Amino acid sequence: MCERGLIRVLIVDDHPIMVAGLSGEINAQKDMQVIAEAAGGEEAVRLFRLHRPDVTLMDIRMPGMNGIEAITTIHREYPRARVVVLSSSAGDIQVLRSFKAGAVGYLLKNLLRTELIETIRLVHAGHRKIPPEVAQQLAVHAAEDALTSRELEVLRGVVKGQSNKIIGSELNIAEHTVKNHIKNILFKLDADDRTGAAVIALRRGYIDL
Repeated sequence: MCERGLIRVLIVDDHPIMVAGLSGEINAQKDMQVIAEAAGGEEAVRLFRLHRPDVTLMDIRMPGMNGIEAITTIHREYPRARVVVLSSSAGDIQVLRSFKAGAVGYLLKNLLRTELIETIRLVHAGHRKIPPEVAQQLAVHAAEDALTSRELEVLRGVVKGQSNKIIGSELNIAEHTVKNHIKNILFKLDADDRTGAAVIALRRGYIDL
């Protein structure tokens, strides 16, 4: 049972050691309590429906339903849900996808020790939380043209190291069309070559391996 007045927290992460650390820190606070833990997106949605937590801490990279998909599902059913994304990446695209899905906070895992508790209290009080380095990434790329859905599909093939011919075959488009898409991708990502585009795509969160 959770005492009245406590901030009720749901933790979603597929790493038991991470969950144990988060739970210990949260439960040590007089005004907070972990009311459930999930190891994946599907379980997170089920437990959210069951417990209706005040704040949910959601990892992005999980097997099966990932964090973005889980946030989208939860937010569709519970628009007032307060979800904080936990991530190792400050990539602007991943951040944008998180907030578009319905997240209200973004917390880098290397800052958990110093900012976890403050972030939970802030989002519970109705505020948003974005670390300064993440906000800086968003500002740097704010004016850039977004990649189209087809360009993203081609980019996934580039990241996998596939040739233009193979990418075209998988997407059922001509090889010269793939070449044109790659030209646009290099321009939009300000990359010199395919390898550079792959590195940028992974760093910024366009592609999640």
